[in-house]
Amino acid sequence: MRTLVIGDIHSGVKALRQLMERAKVTTSDRLIFLGDYVDGWSDAVETVNYLIELDETHSCVFLRGNHDELCVKWLADDEYNPVWLQHGGEATLNSYAKADDDVKDIHLMFYKNLTNYYLDGKNRLFLHAGFTNLKGVEHEYLPHVFYWDRTLWELAQSLHRDMGKGDMHYPKRLSLYEEIYIGHTPISKVDIAMPKKAANVWNMDTGAAFKGPLSIMDVDTKEVWQSDPVHMLYPGEKGRN
Repeated sequence: MRTLVIGDIHSGVKALRQLMERAKVTTSDRLIFLGDYVDGWSDAVETVNYLIELDETHSCVFLRGNHDELCVKWLADDEYNPVWLQHGGEATLNSYAKADDDVKDIHLMFYKNLTNYYLDGKNRLFLHAGFTNLKGVEHEYLPHVFYWDRTLWELAQSLHRDMGKGDMHYPKRLSLYEEIYIGHTPISKVDIAMPKKAANVWNMDTGAAFKGPLSIMDVDTKEVWQSDPVHMLYPGEKGRN
């Protein structure tokens, strides 16, 4: 079984389907999705439909992203957030305008069943954004940190590349886990980028909401597959701002 981790999709189901073919994904693979399934391109409903279908045939882990949380607040409570609309939410709202109530109810259940983090048997942590508690994710006080925090990636990038876990100054929260996989902060918004490692943190957000591709990686071998730049699959659309 391969364990494959997938970066932020942002309604780019065409890129995800392309990746499934390029990585030759089979039902024996475990798929870990890092969140932000919607907000960006025009296929929000189609993206979630595809993820729900995948869950029926594959071993999937679906993590919660900040955009997913913003979307569920609108679906569940009709809560309009102007900032959400400006950062991809308008495309999601337009997509759901064509969906009936049954589809919305099924999707609402999908969003509500998302999890904040996943820790595998090799002590590898997967989450959308980060955490701040020095004792680890189990002790995090504020759940929204898991899908909004940017300090974890900022911390990892600030370390000298030669600093290892044995160094007395190595950050405690990084030392708790063998590896940490996140999305949330695009490595680049304008160029094609590969997943990037800083300390023991892997950032899988290669800018699929902007000018970059969607990425999938085998966490054991570190082999990476990428889609075409997602904006090329959605000509005439602006994606996220």
